[in-house]
Amino acid sequence: MTSIFLLISRFFKWSFGFFDFAANFVNWILFFVATALFCYWCYVLMSTLGGDKDKEYFSPTEGHFPYYDPKIHKKEL
Repeated sequence: MTSIFLLISRFFKWSFGFFDFAANFVNWILFFVATALFCYWCYVLMSTLGGDKDKEYFSPTEGHFPYYDPKIHKKEL
């Protein structure tokens, strides 16, 4: 009976080592993905909005959907 528990304990020690390695591996993958997304975000901010290029931007919905429309939000007495 003791040999079964020793075998189970060896399996648990191996599985915890495997989970430690897998967590470390996944952690590095997530780190590189987050770094790539951050660099892409910085690139988009610098390339599209840097150097006053945002002044040339035209919004097709500006003024068409106001936050407060008096025709819709009127107080009924």
